[in-house]
Amino acid sequence: MINRDILIRNGCRACLLSIIIVLSGCSSHPSNSNLAKRPLTALEQDQRDAFLGFYQKWQGVPYRLGGMSFNGIDCSALVKLAYQEAATVNLPRTTALQANIGTEVDYDAANVGDLLFFKTSLRTRHVGIYLGNKQFMHASTSKGVMISRIDNPYWADVFWQVRRVDARL
Repeated sequence: MINRDILIRNGCRACLLSIIIVLSGCSSHPSNSNLAKRPLTALEQDQRDAFLGFYQKWQGVPYRLGGMSFNGIDCSALVKLAYQEAATVNLPRTTALQANIGTEVDYDAANVGDLLFFKTSLRTRHVGIYLGNKQFMHASTSKGVMISRIDNPYWADVFWQVRRVDARL
């Protein structure tokens, strides 16, 4: 025979868990965005192809703080090198400096090539390049150079800002 108190306690836990799951889906702006719903322009597709060509060479290169070679690279170096090769734009070397260039734009207005910034801890910032369709290229500390989704719960939670780079830099 099943104890009625156990059923009530377990039922309340299940209800509470369901409420938490539903509410957590509403907690982060990037996961609720309409960003992926618009098609890429021809220019954005060309830019995406150029950044993906760069990515093909660097995919899987391990993360190394301060690194800037195929032996290891950090996020801001990856962004700097990708912009040099794919867009012929010279960016600053560090995430702190990159976070102050160009113009801040709304998340929903992000275009291919915009820089995505994240606050991954109290003092640590992370940067990647938006590729469209909620994807971005970056140097992950755990998996190296890769493409991730901005609506992944981790990235959505630590999202900070989008910056559009001026091609004249």
